[in-house]
Amino acid sequence: MYERIINSEQETELLARQLADQLQPSDVLTLEGDLGAGKTTFTKSVAKGLGITRNVNSPTFTILKQYEGRLPLNHLDVYRLANSEEDLGWDELFYGDAVSIIEWAHLIQDDLPPERLAIQIHRLEDDKRKFTFEPFGERYEQLCEELFT
Repeated sequence: MYERIINSEQETELLARQLADQLQPSDVLTLEGDLGAGKTTFTKSVAKGLGITRNVNSPTFTILKQYEGRLPLNHLDVYRLANSEEDLGWDELFYGDAVSIIEWAHLIQDDLPPERLAIQIHRLEDDKRKFTFEPFGERYEQLCEELFT
């Protein structure tokens, strides 16, 4: 596990953009954190780092939004799928050419790819956050090593 304390929205954006620079097609990031922890803010910054110029906002009611940039981005908010057997074609989403970012990913735990980067965001106070990165698989272990050295 890798941890970083972030003290401002600008630091969050910097971390997200550094991560975006290393992302490749089919990368899967899961985001967990309480309401207001900064999941969508982090995703917006990753999107900027991927060269996405459209406004990125939470897909809470649509579940999935897709964006085009240096790499395509699938942004999912699966909160509304709690206790659902809904299959949105996970394999096509997770193993295609796009980067996938999934908010509230624990709700579709059984459908997630075994290799992914799990990111936990804890709000400490005001703009201060603790980011915990847990890599699953060699690709994500290397990504974290590069990001945190």
